[in-house]
Amino acid sequence: MAKSVGSYIFNAVRGGAVGTSEALPGISGGTVALIVGLYDQLIGGAGHMVSGIKRYLTDVPRGRGKDRAMAQFRQVEWSVLVPALIGMAVALVLALLLIAPLVEEYTQYAYAIFFGLVLACLWIPYTGAGRSWRVGHYLIALAFAALTFFLTGLPGANLPTHPVVVFLVASVAICALVLPGLSGSFILLTVGLYGPTKDAVGNLDFVYLGTFTLGMVTGLAVFVKVLQYLLENFHHMTLVVLTGLMAGSLRALWPWQSEEREILPATDVPVTVTLMVIGFAVIVGAIVWERRKRERLEAAQHRPDVTVH
Repeated sequence: MAKSVGSYIFNAVRGGAVGTSEALPGISGGTVALIVGLYDQLIGGAGHMVSGIKRYLTDVPRGRGKDRAMAQFRQVEWSVLVPALIGMAVALVLALLLIAPLVEEYTQYAYAIFFGLVLACLWIPYTGAGRSWRVGHYLIALAFAALTFFLTGLPGANLPTHPVVVFLVASVAICALVLPGLSGSFILLTVGLYGPTKDAVGNLDFVYLGTFTLGMVTGLAVFVKVLQYLLENFHHMTLVVLTGLMAGSLRALWPWQSEEREILPATDVPVTVTLMVIGFAVIVGAIVWERRKRERLEAAQHRPDVTVH
């Protein structure tokens, strides 16, 4: 029982890491999901949930399809997904209220750490398929990196907080949750809705938050099925594209830039570079630890008398 409770807590913490990242401009929730090992489970689980709900809404009222809907729901890893989503929601709200103001005050230092983190994380999708890259793969990744680099360098706009605008922006921003390299908060910042969204959370503006949530659900339901299909049928090529997206997104995390995305002269270089190295080292350490843990598990499978801790 204790092990089960510990597993729920662990998954909630992993979800909390993803939720926290979504509150910070420039940090991709999809990237963090890759880091903490939740990515495939989130995408697969969300895809099966969407399919199950769709069958219930379209087939069950006609007296058929219930078994197929339940079959989709049974494929969801609920013991992972539910705690992760709860942790994600709680951490997102807390991060908007507590952490985001600190990032705004110490932007250069915060971005330096995040730059190092994401730079090291490129190794995860790069090696995720377990297949070697060819010249064409590098060219495709480079093209998507250039596209993301361009998009993240665009100056911010100031869209109105009309419900239709909020709905559409939320439906696009939520796609960043499932696309490593894109940040939902950065999208909100680019279109001028980051401040209003943060204020809506602090002021409990349920009309705004309800519209935003509806847009998120709609966007996620549409996009997650596409990504699930790509991961299941074109896994290696999808990871090639994701690697390019992550590489290009480093532009958004460059420490020496203004609020208008203009590159600034480097200042306070020793401290900033040190923070970059620390962020890089944290991910490298996590990757090495995960690899050694996997090697011990594989060794234990071949030697039943070995206990893995």
